[in-house]
Amino acid sequence: MDLRRRQWFLLPILLSAALLIELQLSTAATAPDNLVFQVRSKFAGKREKDLGALRAHDVHRHSRLLSAIDLPLGGDSQPESIGLYFAKIGLGTPSRDFHVQVDTGSDILWVNCAGCIRCPRKSDLVELTPYDADASSTAKSVSCSDNFCSYVNQRSECHSGSTCQYVILYGDGSSTNGYLVRDVVHLDLVTGNRQTGSTNGTIIFGCGSKQSGQLGESQAAVDGIMGFGQSNSSFISQLASQGKVKRSFAHCLDNNNGGGIFAIGEVVSPKVKTTPMLSKSAHYSVNLNAIEVGNSVLQLSSDAFDSGDDKGVIIDSGTTLVYLPDAVYNPLMNQILASHQELNLHTVQDSFTCFHYIDRLDRFPTVTFQFDKSVSLAVYPQEYLFQVREDTWCFGWQNGGLQTKGGASLTILGDMALSNKLVVYDIENQVIGWTNHNCSGGIQVKDEETGAIYTVGAHNLSWSSSLAITKLLTLVSFVIPFFCNIAL
Repeated sequence: MDLRRRQWFLLPILLSAALLIELQLSTAATAPDNLVFQVRSKFAGKREKDLGALRAHDVHRHSRLLSAIDLPLGGDSQPESIGLYFAKIGLGTPSRDFHVQVDTGSDILWVNCAGCIRCPRKSDLVELTPYDADASSTAKSVSCSDNFCSYVNQRSECHSGSTCQYVILYGDGSSTNGYLVRDVVHLDLVTGNRQTGSTNGTIIFGCGSKQSGQLGESQAAVDGIMGFGQSNSSFISQLASQGKVKRSFAHCLDNNNGGGIFAIGEVVSPKVKTTPMLSKSAHYSVNLNAIEVGNSVLQLSSDAFDSGDDKGVIIDSGTTLVYLPDAVYNPLMNQILASHQELNLHTVQDSFTCFHYIDRLDRFPTVTFQFDKSVSLAVYPQEYLFQVREDTWCFGWQNGGLQTKGGASLTILGDMALSNKLVVYDIENQVIGWTNHNCSGGIQVKDEETGAIYTVGAHNLSWSSSLAITKLLTLVSFVIPFFCNIAL
């Protein structure tokens, strides 16, 4: 199946992280907090045989790229069941709960709003909650004269005194548009071992008034998308500008039990080895030096991972599978299969290489990615192989299809490679690190004000027991953006 290149348009246009966004928000004098989120997977617990939608899920998600806080988290990342995580946050006064996709590949937070045209009215996944600015005593519209809007909106039609509008168009024809709102966000503050209190901050987000395409479908809809990208307009950057949090977060996605951990703040245990982020990339990209299959190092060209400004490998928790250029995919698969020449391979739905197999998975080799600073990431057979029938397995490796605007192939490590590992994104120091970890066992974070060390436990948000998945929607959160002015 040929993948169409996804393109992402955003009005107002989000400027690069190098620009200082002057937020008209009060700055806290206290030390940054540790926050955690309860997160879960969108389609956890349901194995499906329809593999064609796996890459379709990733394609749609690609269209959206771009003390501690504990984000309640749920779900799993198994390709045959789900591949999507969402979290619960509170918005407004009084606070109302919203379930939003956790997306490290984009920046802006937006939710569906009351009176929205073609927004989902119900979901098989969660109870949907449209945001109503009139029902929140703390909600304020963001005008074109607001400093935030002046940095992100380059449309001449946005006149002083008018409400600042936003539009996001996706390459598959889906879109969301509406206006910007400033309101209170309510989060879980880490206050002790596996204990949380409440805290809040002020956030500017999109209030969706019209959706189209995939965003208007209701089967497994959530309330919106929460971007955790590096830009100053992202969710984490806005909170950091108020002194609420540090620009550092971590996730541990439990692919065995579902759910996991998503926390904002400094993780002190387990320790992780870090590798530098690539400074010219808009994404969480790192430099890949080599790939080992078992004890053999693949012989690859020096420019195998060179895709212009997106040189290197993109680490993206919103992507389900692993995407490799043809020049990497072919030798990787050849080396894996060298010791299994007895397998009769067949292609399922144009994208997946599958085979009949009833023996032990540990007869397949471990694949290890080697990065700068001697940091390695091992992907085990039970992670890159998934079972679609009792005697049938498929590879999660995907070749080509995902490209930059200039046509260069991208390398993306999704949840297939990141699950059952603690992954830390330290934006302030521009490094990413990880280590193998039992996500159900918790992690430890540091309270910046008192120096106390607290344990943050795993979550697995419940969802509708009536959820019936007829297709796998394996989305990818990463997109290749280009910006332009679009008249509404």
